[in-house]
Amino acid sequence: MHVALLLLALAAGVLACVVIAARVGVPAPLLLVVAGVGASFLPWVPQIHLEPEVVLLGLLPPLLYSASISSSLIDFNAHRRVILALSIGAVLFTTAGVGLVVHLLLPGVSWPIAFALGAVVAPPDAVAATAIGRHIGLPRRVVTILEGESLFNDATALVSLRTALAATGISWYVGLDFLLAAGGGVLIGVVGFLVIGWLRKRITDPVLDVGLSFVIPFACFIAAEEIHASGVVAVVVAGLLLGHKAPILQTAQSRIAEQTNWRTIAFLLENTVFALIGLQAQWLFQDLADSDLSGVRVTAICASTLLACIVLRIIWVFISRWMLVRPGPDPSTGRRPPAAQTFLIGWAGMRGVVTLAAAFLIPEDTPHREVLLMAAFTVVAGTLLIQGLSLPMLARRLRVPQPDPLDDALARATLLQQASKAALDELDDLDYDDRAGVVDLIRQRLDQRNFAAWERLSTTADQESPAALYYRIRTEMLDAERRRILEIRRSGTVDSEVIADVLATLDIEESMLDSAEAERDESAAYAARRWTTGDLCPDLEQHGAVDEPPATYCQACLDEGTQWVALRRCLECGNIACCDSSPKQHATRHFHDEQHPVMQSAEPGEDWRWCYVHHLTA
Repeated sequence: MHVALLLLALAAGVLACVVIAARVGVPAPLLLVVAGVGASFLPWVPQIHLEPEVVLLGLLPPLLYSASISSSLIDFNAHRRVILALSIGAVLFTTAGVGLVVHLLLPGVSWPIAFALGAVVAPPDAVAATAIGRHIGLPRRVVTILEGESLFNDATALVSLRTALAATGISWYVGLDFLLAAGGGVLIGVVGFLVIGWLRKRITDPVLDVGLSFVIPFACFIAAEEIHASGVVAVVVAGLLLGHKAPILQTAQSRIAEQTNWRTIAFLLENTVFALIGLQAQWLFQDLADSDLSGVRVTAICASTLLACIVLRIIWVFISRWMLVRPGPDPSTGRRPPAAQTFLIGWAGMRGVVTLAAAFLIPEDTPHREVLLMAAFTVVAGTLLIQGLSLPMLARRLRVPQPDPLDDALARATLLQQASKAALDELDDLDYDDRAGVVDLIRQRLDQRNFAAWERLSTTADQESPAALYYRIRTEMLDAERRRILEIRRSGTVDSEVIADVLATLDIEESMLDSAEAERDESAAYAARRWTTGDLCPDLEQHGAVDEPPATYCQACLDEGTQWVALRRCLECGNIACCDSSPKQHATRHFHDEQHPVMQSAEPGEDWRWCYVHHLTA
């Protein structure tokens, strides 16, 4: 009962801190660490000692799996050179540098133990950097690199730690051991992917599929560790492959259920981890009181270790940029990533719970072990607070661009248009007897989906778009439907399972409406910004954007007595017509009549173009 109450109090405290962090606008990990440190000194809060086995086997596999299935294998492959340079090179470089610093400041500590501490503090956390990075809006390339690095750097650090504790020091054996561990981890991960993929092709029950996914990270981790391979690599490889193949291996319901469940699990574990880090403060300080070293000496060791971790990482990212990686143009911008992004990658090296758990693997009879543990805690807390708090200001000072929701809205509309074109081509090739007008209904729903996507890009100011009007009316109708179903449920005249099934149907529709509305609101906040996309078709190349005053009306709508939503300009003849969200769709009708291929938005602050022939945007 005592343990149950403690877990309940921990969960409640974590959720409260997350809510407060959202209200005050600070990243939740930082507030949780501070709250944990403060709570650890309260007399009624019991001491909680993080056991290495609990973290490395109980927390690390699900956290890594959750992150890997939501990561993009395509993005990882695109940035594989810089990810590998950081996850392997930066960890070994930091391990050696910190080991040297610790050995110089603590002569009584042997080289292997000094390098062991270096391996402990070397890897940035798999959660902290990306959680804070997404909160403050770092560029997606930076977040992708940080996420990819943090998925693999624990493997390098744990292999280095194992080698150092075996008293072999840092030598060529580390490289050989890592290759064997990584190779075995990749093998186990691929085998796990093949087995689970075979099973998932034969599973249609979402509950069974999600239950299977809970077994995957632990099974891969344990199997790899049993053959002395890297459990971290095994879990990450299996997660990346299963996430990449999920649209093929799983049903739609299974994918939705898995994403929802793992998002909840990751949310709870990630935030609990940061609270647990802070809760270690009191007993670490208590053990430090028994040290025979002076407070000044201990402070110097801890501060020097923290400084070495920060500086060595920054040095390495610039070394790897100019000597190892040499990044090419970013596909999203066409330009080489600026040095400011490289510095941000170096600065976003927050450490986490793996560092603290790995520190406890240092043997208890090690001289000055309490100082080494405090140094590890200082690195974790210091990087989270110093680097985490300064990242937003640094990103603003360096003028690093945030992800633009309008870019996403444009890409989403273009992608849906391309998908609809493929669907209609497939429809033309099908044989069917459509006496009930089903095909017309399908075409209409495709059009409605595409129109709603384009409306996220632009609508007339101070005018409710059709999609927004649909959202408002339909949500009110859904509330009325739900109220009536609940009245029937109270009467007890309909079976409860039928009631639950109908309510779930309404919930799915409402969740889709809420998601679309949230994306529309986010896009509207960026509506004044401009964008560019990648490759252009010949028609877009020929018809460049024109700098004309925004249009104010659609003459065809005035003639026919209809209302337009947004206006488009033909780049062949200059004709102004209404968009496809408008009732008469005069811009599209103009294309069908005149075969002029390219139109441009005629709304204020917008210059994007659309090719009717190739279904591409610029």
